[in-house]
Amino acid sequence: MFKFVSKKINQEVKLYNKIVFLSRNKLFYTNMELNDTFQNRINLIFLHISFIFIKLKVNEKVYKLFNQEVFDFMFKNIDQNMREIGYGDVSVNKNMKYLIKVFYKILLNCEKYSQKDLDNRSLFLYKYLTSRIDKNDNKRYELAKYFDKYQAFCLDLSLDSVLKGDLNFNYK
Repeated sequence: MFKFVSKKINQEVKLYNKIVFLSRNKLFYTNMELNDTFQNRINLIFLHISFIFIKLKVNEKVYKLFNQEVFDFMFKNIDQNMREIGYGDVSVNKNMKYLIKVFYKILLNCEKYSQKDLDNRSLFLYKYLTSRIDKNDNKRYELAKYFDKYQAFCLDLSLDSVLKGDLNFNYK
């Protein structure tokens, strides 16, 4: 029994680590000129994980449990990181409430992502991400193109590969 639990934990950790790796891609901070801030990094994690959660939106109990475990692990990790940075207990609790609300807003918007045109997709992304570029700059569409390809990649993934944490997404 403990091997199964240990394996399950490793799967959620592996998936979360892959998401963090994708979110820390220097492409976001160089080509797309996003500001390298704590909030941007968290929102990039939220955006990446939202498309995975949408993929796993299946009525089977195994996937619901896995989603919940990844969700819990993600917010536990964010909580720990905030405490390591030096946030106090009151500040961490207040920020965690705010971050959970932001996550659900992002998740709901990601469910409708493909129904939006390129302009609205880029506006949605820049609503949650701060950047050094002007909103009228054509560079802002690069971020939407990235997430267009990422969404298509997520939809093509098998459910088992998501559970195993096999996210080998390369943006070119």
